[in-house]
Amino acid sequence: MVKQKEFDIPFSGLSLGKHKFDYNIKNTFFESFDYNEFNKADIHIDAQLNKLTTMLELELSATGIVNVNCDITNEPYDQEIKGDLELVIKFGEEYNDENDEILIIPHGEHQINIAQYIYEMLVLAVPLKRVHPGVLDGSLDSEALTRLEELQPKEEKENKENTDPRWDALKKLLTDK
Repeated sequence: MVKQKEFDIPFSGLSLGKHKFDYNIKNTFFESFDYNEFNKADIHIDAQLNKLTTMLELELSATGIVNVNCDITNEPYDQEIKGDLELVIKFGEEYNDENDEILIIPHGEHQINIAQYIYEMLVLAVPLKRVHPGVLDGSLDSEALTRLEELQPKEEKENKENTDPRWDALKKLLTDK
């Protein structure tokens, strides 16, 4: 990962209170983390830093679109994503990011880089199973879908006459409640 200077927030010169920062994320941001799952990205990040006397509160909010390949058909499509992250930044003896919601930085620090937190928030905002909207509504005509339908196992309907009467009596117990 290349440390990106545009995501440094120098909090030492800021007055107490809330401060807004805006970022536009493109695919080059993810490439700097060696993450190549997105074909294209266009995401807007709103960052709000609340500087208090003993700590900082960071709120990140993301909205945008990433172009990904469908897990079923491998067809590219635009996936809308939204994400939120709240982070409390405290000061301590040494750097500690073991907790997901609390970051401890050394007392002498004067800035924080939020690129890693933006990256994690955006990658986790994408659904685990990426399905093209055309697959869901049936409008996508794809060779992969046709082939999957051909290979789908054919279900045989079980005749009621061939069932064992002992099982029928046990099944009846379940429905008599």
